[in-house]
Amino acid sequence: MIPAVGCALVLAVWLPSDSERYRDYLAAEPCPARATAQAWEDCLRTVPFTVESTKIKSGSNGGSYKATLSGAPFWNGTVAFGDWGPVLARLVPGDQVIGTVWRGDVMTVGIGEGGVRQSTSEEPRDEPQMTVAIGTFLGLLTLLGLQFGAMRLAAARSLGALGSHGHERVTWRGYGKPLLITMAVVCAGVGLPAVWLGGPTWVVPAVALPVVACTAGLLYRYRRPINARGRGA
Repeated sequence: MIPAVGCALVLAVWLPSDSERYRDYLAAEPCPARATAQAWEDCLRTVPFTVESTKIKSGSNGGSYKATLSGAPFWNGTVAFGDWGPVLARLVPGDQVIGTVWRGDVMTVGIGEGGVRQSTSEEPRDEPQMTVAIGTFLGLLTLLGLQFGAMRLAAARSLGALGSHGHERVTWRGYGKPLLITMAVVCAGVGLPAVWLGGPTWVVPAVALPVVACTAGLLYRYRRPINARGRGA
C-alpha cells in the first residue's frame, strides 16, 4: 500500500536525513579565507550577490516569497523564503546583499556584513515534529485502509457477522471520510503547535492515536444506518 510505503520512508529515511543535515549544518565551520570557492562545499562561505528581482505574493492558499540573485561564481538563481521579512520586503533590484552558502545552496540572505539576515527555505531547521506528524498521518491512513477493507469484506461475506446495518456503517461517506478528516486535523493540529512551542516529537502520535481510535469507535457505534433512519421516520 502506498500510505504504508510513504510512512516507512518518512520515518525511516526523511526524518533521520533531516536530523543529520541539521546537525551537520550546526557543526559547519567558515570556509578558509584563501580557499578557492567550489560549487559544493561542506563549509560556510559568505558570498556577495546582486538582487535581480523579488516576488512577494500572499494568499489564503499559500504565498510565494522569492528573490533572484546574481553576481557570484556559482549559486546564482532564485532562492525561496518562508515569508517576506525581515529582509525580502526591503530588497529592490540592484541591491547588494550577502549570502551564506553551504553545500551548494544559499542558506541566508543579509543586508551588509553583520546586518539583519533572513533564512531561506533551504536552511536546515530543527522541526522534526511536522515530519513525525506526516508519518503518523500516513500510518493512520494505512490502518484505516486495512480496517475499512477488512470490515467491508467481512460484511460482504457474512451479513450475520456484522448485520446489514453494520455493513452500512462502514460506507466511505459515513465512516471513512469523517475518520480521514479527523486524522488530518489531529495530526496537523498537534504537529504545528509542537513545532511552534518546541514540543517533543512523541506528542504527535501520543495524541493522534487515541483520538482517532476513539473517533473510529464512536462513528461505528453511534452512526445510525440509513435504512434504520428511514424506517424510524
